[in-house]
Amino acid sequence: MSTASGYDQPAVAAAREPAARDAPAPTLSVFDATMITVGIVIGAGIFETPVLVAGIAGSPVPMLIAWVLGGALSFIGALTYAELATTYPSAGGDYTFLTRAYGKSVSFLFAWARSMVICTGSIALLGFILGDYLSRLFPLGPHSSAVYAAAAVLLLTGVNLIGLKSSSRMQNAFAIVEIGGVIAVAVAALTLGDGAAAADASQSAPVTGTAAFGLAMVFVLLTYGGWNEAAYVSAEVRGGPRAVLRTLVLSIAIITAVYLLFVCGVLYGLGFETLKSSHAVGVDVAERAIGPVGAQIVGLLVAVSSLTSMNSTMIAGARTNYSVAHDWAALGFMGRWQGRRSTPAMGFVVQAAIALALIAFGALEKDGFAAMVEFTAPVFWLFFMLSGIALFTLRRREPGVLRPFRVPLYPVLPLFFVLSCAYVLYSSIVHAQTEHATYVAFAVMLSGAFALLLLRRRR
Repeated sequence: MSTASGYDQPAVAAAREPAARDAPAPTLSVFDATMITVGIVIGAGIFETPVLVAGIAGSPVPMLIAWVLGGALSFIGALTYAELATTYPSAGGDYTFLTRAYGKSVSFLFAWARSMVICTGSIALLGFILGDYLSRLFPLGPHSSAVYAAAAVLLLTGVNLIGLKSSSRMQNAFAIVEIGGVIAVAVAALTLGDGAAAADASQSAPVTGTAAFGLAMVFVLLTYGGWNEAAYVSAEVRGGPRAVLRTLVLSIAIITAVYLLFVCGVLYGLGFETLKSSHAVGVDVAERAIGPVGAQIVGLLVAVSSLTSMNSTMIAGARTNYSVAHDWAALGFMGRWQGRRSTPAMGFVVQAAIALALIAFGALEKDGFAAMVEFTAPVFWLFFMLSGIALFTLRRREPGVLRPFRVPLYPVLPLFFVLSCAYVLYSSIVHAQTEHATYVAFAVMLSGAFALLLLRRRR
């Protein structure tokens, strides 16, 4: 094993992973990887967060600034991750970076949070969004949303167990429909505009203080969140480091363009005050544009978006389970890679079991969309910040490792990314509107520390 090569020998990044056909191999094109990444990010959230951000920002100008800054920060973060992912390509993604920078204890806590909160919580939430919309068309009883959510988890897990090729083909089709649908709603909104947004902009007061803007950025960056999942398939993209870099940059470009078009479209078409008070912005636009049938069309679009994001999240999440299994013997049952199908089978099974448990809990007492955001945000941004700091740590600790791509303007850009993550982390804790959400999130982290002690004792 040579430490002088970043991409040519993936074993440098994950020496504990099995070799040959029982380890991740380059099977995805740049288009496949981009659609997986875009599918994670552009989900049902874009139909929810513009309303929340508008209410927090207070006027159109700071709201639009927040969405532009979200795209810019995501691009800077993508450059930071591009260096890490091209230098240490692995199915572990952030888990690999955190392990190399801080050791197995920190990375285990990340994997625990990802399995218990970040990924599985997102899967459950997306499942309920899917179920809510489908239940309007085809109700299945008092727990209809939970039934649809559970069925979606089982269906998508089955598709992924068949193999990565089947899953990526389905993902490509869903992502194209999803992107096209969001753009269609934005264009429809633009046709409704009568200058109301401009009038709102001249009359509305500016955002009140940095605290409100920070909370607005929490929701904006949540909607942009997920582009870093490209790192989890970095060892499975054909074309080497350039392909990984193209995947990250192309994904951010598509996501930012679609989001800005959508936000500007609904702002112009509905006006700021109507947008701020809307309960279903996509439905409002579609009903105004084409009548009652528009609500059904948007419902199906949200359902497709939910399925797309669920599938992408599953693909990335299962690979974290696979990677952590190679560091802890007690979790070894998740560490087998099905070479012919290019999939970590047990990683998917464990992920599905946790997601189903969360859905069962949600069927009895489901938190709202904002509460779920505030539940996951502190944990997510804590480890996101640590991954950014890992770039500085690994550059200093492993100067001899070949880095096929280096962040331009180092250390300014990655430092800006780390400080931005710290600011959003602070905002998500201090300015949370749901008091108990942050406590529950860190209680999950505490349970991870307890699990870590048990694993070390077993060793």
